[in-house]
Amino acid sequence: MLMTYSFGDPGDLPPILIAHGLYGSARNLNVIAKRLSATRQVISVDMRNHGDSPWSARHSYPDLAGDLAEVVTGFGGVADVMGHSMGGKAAMALALLHPAAVRRLVVADIAPVTYNHTQVQFIHAMRALDLSGIATRRDADAALKADVPEDGIRAFLLQSLDVKEKRWRLNLDVLEAFMPQIIGWPDLAGRFDGPALFLSGGASDYVRADHRPAIRALFPAARFAKIPGAGHWLHADKPREFEASLGIFFGANGSSGQGQTPES
Repeated sequence: MLMTYSFGDPGDLPPILIAHGLYGSARNLNVIAKRLSATRQVISVDMRNHGDSPWSARHSYPDLAGDLAEVVTGFGGVADVMGHSMGGKAAMALALLHPAAVRRLVVADIAPVTYNHTQVQFIHAMRALDLSGIATRRDADAALKADVPEDGIRAFLLQSLDVKEKRWRLNLDVLEAFMPQIIGWPDLAGRFDGPALFLSGGASDYVRADHRPAIRALFPAARFAKIPGAGHWLHADKPREFEASLGIFFGANGSSGQGQTPES
């Protein structure tokens, strides 16, 4: 069972379930989860092989969807679901394989396609870090800088470092072994006919116009919107706009959120 974090109280609407991206954890989105919980119960999770959730020898999207389905079952059987990046693919797989578990779906800056880039270089950088000489997060930041020069990415990765225990809260070996599947997309039967919002960063190229046929084949009710000025980590770049988009789309009327640029 995944590690879950619950905010707010159950109400008339189902809870919101939040699934983070690769190398992340629930803590990356817990500020937004807490703010959304003013009006809704919100459940955030550590995905398998991340954070404080159990490690597993498998990391495919059907596996991740099964984990999320188990969480939804434990919180009443249906949820509004938001997933970012890897979590977005897991959320899409959940909606396709367990459609009764999902009322509304938000997919943040990812499409149901195979990407050409890999993220394995960050695994190599984390594995190469000599944790025996690391006493503080600042030490780790300085040591990691040569292999990960981007300040934002380095800060993101270091959120998964347990300095006291001198260990990464990530199953690096399994994530590396399953990297082709993580950046890929499985051939899943079925489609999700419910409301779905594909919310992208205006400065990101993860969801392109040529991805739309693949999206609409699986999610015929898909709508598209961008948050101007946000990159792939749109929830970190524009947290208030991201929060507003989720709050309004998951609300009763489902209208487009503040800060979005609606698209056709």
